[in-house]
Amino acid sequence: MKKILAIMLVAVLSMAAVFANGASESATVSTDGSTSMEKVILSLAEQYMADNPNVNVTYNPTGSGTGITAALEGRCDIGLSSRALKDDEVASGLTQTIVALDGICVIVNADNPVSDLSIEQIAGLFNGTITNWSEVGGNDAPVVAIGREAGSGTRDGFESITGTEDACVYSQELTSTGAVITAVSQNPGAIGYASLASNLESVKALTVEGVEATEETVKSGEYQIQRPFVFATLSSTPLSAEAQAFFDYAVSAEAAPIIAAAGAVPVAE
Repeated sequence: MKKILAIMLVAVLSMAAVFANGASESATVSTDGSTSMEKVILSLAEQYMADNPNVNVTYNPTGSGTGITAALEGRCDIGLSSRALKDDEVASGLTQTIVALDGICVIVNADNPVSDLSIEQIAGLFNGTITNWSEVGGNDAPVVAIGREAGSGTRDGFESITGTEDACVYSQELTSTGAVITAVSQNPGAIGYASLASNLESVKALTVEGVEATEETVKSGEYQIQRPFVFATLSSTPLSAEAQAFFDYAVSAEAAPIIAAAGAVPVAE
């Protein structure tokens, strides 16, 4: 009898250990993609994890194109794209959900005297039609156009709006928004583009057609160079319960102040 009781006690303790271990394990929600969405996704993840200690939200800053592919191949729960999904990407099995809007700021070196450009002038500076800053009221200095790599959502949004697809003459093509900002900050003749949600303290953001990029002007449409921040998910495969809960939080009105504090424009009210 004692032997049976001992066996039963061991079984009970083993089951308790299993439940205890399960309770201590944290579920993971993986996100992958746009570097422009870094501040937004990290801010959302930080608050969500503070409210849900058993959930770990990860972020892999690979760029929009890679994030979209990762979502399509099931290598992450949520792909992050700083551009709208293309028709073929939707046809291949992805659903897009717009989380926020973002202005694409045209940035120059802090010492550049130019403060405002038209869309036409911006296009000329990037496609090589305008080669000297003196042509747009600046110093007598060559224009150095710096942009993102092919597949970047920021590049796609910028070029489509300015009509410079496949026409930009870049001196450098860099793999992150932060790298573009750094390069522009270090070159007096440089011009580039970066997310409004980025840290732009080291560069000068120009007004476009006389309009400054702000939350209000992006939301109203007055600031013309803007694009969506998108969650890309598989259409045919439901998210895990944990990933769906984080997704629902990110697109809710509760998350709107966090998105705004990160420099983007929330769409939920």
